Amino acid sequence: MANYKITIQYDGTRYKGWQVLSNSDMTIQGKLQNILTRFTGAETDVIGSGRTDAGVHARGQVANFHIQDKFSKEEILDVLNKYLPDDISVTEISQIPDRFHSRYNATGKTYSYYIDISPKADVFKQRFLYHYGKTLNVDAMKHAASQLIGTHDFTSFCGNSHFKKSAVRTITDINISVENSIICISYTGDGFLQNMVRIMTGTLIEVGNGSRDAASIEELINKKDRASAGYTAPPQGLFLEKVYYDGI
Repeated sequence: MANYKITIQYDGTRYKGWQVLSNSDMTIQGKLQNILTRFTGAETDVIGSGRTDAGVHARGQVANFHIQDKFSKEEILDVLNKYLPDDISVTEISQIPDRFHSRYNATGKTYSYYIDISPKADVFKQRFLYHYGKTLNVDAMKHAASQLIGTHDFTSFCGNSHFKKSAVRTITDINISVENSIICISYTGDGFLQNMVRIMTGTLIEVGNGSRDAASIEELINKKDRASAGYTAPPQGLFLEKVYYDGI
């Protein structure tokens, strides 16, 4: 058996998220597994670097799978992109050591969230943006974001109320940029909890619209209370940009 690592991009609009579901065939993982299982004649488990929610997009999702080594990486890439729907594409493939695991070996990720503050939504872009439609105080958002950087218990920003493991994560960078009427917030860290990026974004938007004090983020973190944080920004503005690995 050989272990292959792939990089996938997808428009998540039509899908129920990354993870296979028993009641739907509209998942990214499910589409990949079905093609590989038919191609190899053996059940194939595609392991993602992490789950993306329904409606969330990816430019650089990473996954790995083990299949018989009689197939070349070129054959695998060709068959995947031939049978995947047009809104999913495998952009890279490589054979890697057998012990590589796309989730356990990941050392960090970058996500970007796009907010459209123009009064009227662009119908050709609205699948990939959160049309907020109002001006935001970006300087206040930057000040608030700076308090999220570092190692913290991010329980206040976790969308899973039954989460039992440690919620401690390290965010190494948050960059907020503006181009025309689009605000892009990029988050880089060693890992993210369920809905964490979308909740942080909703919280920063509340700072930007003046309904939350920019200086209150440290107190919010210390409360470890999801109800104290901002709303969960909608999925369509979120992209998984890149997954990082040491030496790979």
